[in-house]
Amino acid sequence: MSDLPESYGDTTAEYLAGRSAGLVEGLRSLFWVEGPDAVSFLQSIITQDIEAMAAGQVSRSMLLEPRGKLVSLMWVLRGEDRVGILVDQSMAEATLEALAGWRFRVDVELRPDARSILEVWGAKARSTVARVVDMVEGWSEADSVLVIDAPLGPLQRVLVAGVDAGIIEEAGAVRVGAIAAETIRIETGEPVMGRDVDHNTIPQESGLVDVSVSFSKGCYLGQELVARINTRGRVNRRLAGLQLQDSVVPPIGATIVGADRELGRITSVGESLELRAPIAMGLVRREAQSGTVVSLEWDEGKASALVVDLPMVGAPRDG
Repeated sequence: MSDLPESYGDTTAEYLAGRSAGLVEGLRSLFWVEGPDAVSFLQSIITQDIEAMAAGQVSRSMLLEPRGKLVSLMWVLRGEDRVGILVDQSMAEATLEALAGWRFRVDVELRPDARSILEVWGAKARSTVARVVDMVEGWSEADSVLVIDAPLGPLQRVLVAGVDAGIIEEAGAVRVGAIAAETIRIETGEPVMGRDVDHNTIPQESGLVDVSVSFSKGCYLGQELVARINTRGRVNRRLAGLQLQDSVVPPIGATIVGADRELGRITSVGESLELRAPIAMGLVRREAQSGTVVSLEWDEGKASALVVDLPMVGAPRDG
């Protein structure tokens, strides 16, 4: 996961912190679409209804290619004459370039935000950040401090820019490394673009259409395919979780097999303390419904797993 260290010394403690008040750094990048045409420009490009959002609101969205396949997953921060685009760090450059390619005869500038994005995950994320800055619903920026309330599936998540990480730690957050963060991400059902989903993925396969796509707004890139599937069709794959029934962690790329047929491949793996089992994520064929037992196979081994819906784990209690 980005340049995040695998661990800060105690993976178990980091996992527990990530479900309470865990500090994760370096996973996300932010850029701004600014100018008088910022909102109307994005309204015609991305899947979310930007015009219907109020200033200060945060929502998920997608950028698609004209044929309807995924280009980027994103969060959008609606402002008066600017919109923030929050993406996985690995997708920042590609997303900027893709949007810039559609900037014709509009008064719009695309400006990367150089600030480090800190994230606090867990049941105490909001209360922890509130000890440092004023918390709001949605997003706000004051005195060069940006605060974004954007949950990670069922888990609270607050993103902050313009504040030193040490101040967040003093407020009670504990640093979380890549191993623990990856497991929590899988539990919440949050896909990574380029790994769990990619440029061959149809939006409905991601499980994020309900929160990312407006079916009442006007035209946008890829709308025809998304609308057609929504009204008349169904997809052959879906992003699902896998809970191992054997005490073995399969490698990324392991084949998911059911009834002597390949159903997909594993794209992410972790070890869940909450479920007391190794877990994984992957795009599986639609016949692998929740509750189906499948075989995971790779060169050095084999294991059985239960297909489960995402998110795999609910929100922890604040206590």
